[in-house]
Amino acid sequence: MITLFLAVAIQAGLINREIITDEEQVNFLQHVRSILLIFSFTWFIIVAIRIAKNKFLRQFDVSETNNLRARKFYTQFNIIERIAIFVVVLFGLGIALLTFDGVEEIGVSILTSAGIAGIILGLSAQKVFGTIFAGIQIAIAQPIRLDDVVIVEGEWGRIEEIKLTYVVVQIWDKRRLVLPTTYFIEKPFQNWTRNSSDILGTVYIYTDFDLPIEKLREELTSLLNATELWDRKVNVIQVTNMTEKTMELRALMSAQDAPTAWDLRVYARENLIKYIKENYPDSLPRTRLEIKEDLPHSKEPSDALR
Repeated sequence: MITLFLAVAIQAGLINREIITDEEQVNFLQHVRSILLIFSFTWFIIVAIRIAKNKFLRQFDVSETNNLRARKFYTQFNIIERIAIFVVVLFGLGIALLTFDGVEEIGVSILTSAGIAGIILGLSAQKVFGTIFAGIQIAIAQPIRLDDVVIVEGEWGRIEEIKLTYVVVQIWDKRRLVLPTTYFIEKPFQNWTRNSSDILGTVYIYTDFDLPIEKLREELTSLLNATELWDRKVNVIQVTNMTEKTMELRALMSAQDAPTAWDLRVYARENLIKYIKENYPDSLPRTRLEIKEDLPHSKEPSDALR
């Protein structure tokens, strides 16, 4: 707005009223006016893009529990906005440079004298354009979206920001993991909310062989029915493995999202262990040791000693 006002002021106040009549000064002020107008229109286009994006996204609420569709559009339009702004700024700078005399000659001289420096610059720019194209691919294919729950580099977190060249993952302990967009195109990672936010929670318990599993199943059902963390879909206990000392029980339970599933797993684990300790303490993991005592046999006296 200020640049547009300055451009209008230069044209109307100084040039049209002939306050400045020197030809060189008039040409200079006209050049400044043209550059100010170019940057003003560039800024107006950027503002229009942002207003259009915000107006469209206003109909979606990412704070809802089932926000898959909203996160999809937020991801697409945020990346498209940055790409559009990048292109508009690039065109604005290009048009502004065309107002300078001798730009063509400067460009030709730069191209003819680039040599090895041009090759190095091209190799460096390859990574930059690679990350930009990766950002475009993320916007189209959407392997990740805003607020997705992911595991990257061994860390559990949520997608907090998706920029054109990098992605910010908020780790569960409030740290931030910043990764290039190419990471999510080139390397494998876990996305727990790719198609839906609901997820299965797993709890492993190791007990002795004499534990009545049916009783433990009844206790798990009672525990899940008593909490709002469970979404009433999956409730299973199975013997998944055994060793010479213990048997492995796996409890599966479902929740509406990953943070809730974590709290549900902790709740179920603590209370199942408490139930076993109070009702079947002998069924906790233990080591068996069997000792056989070999008693000496009495010998019959020989005939010679009789």
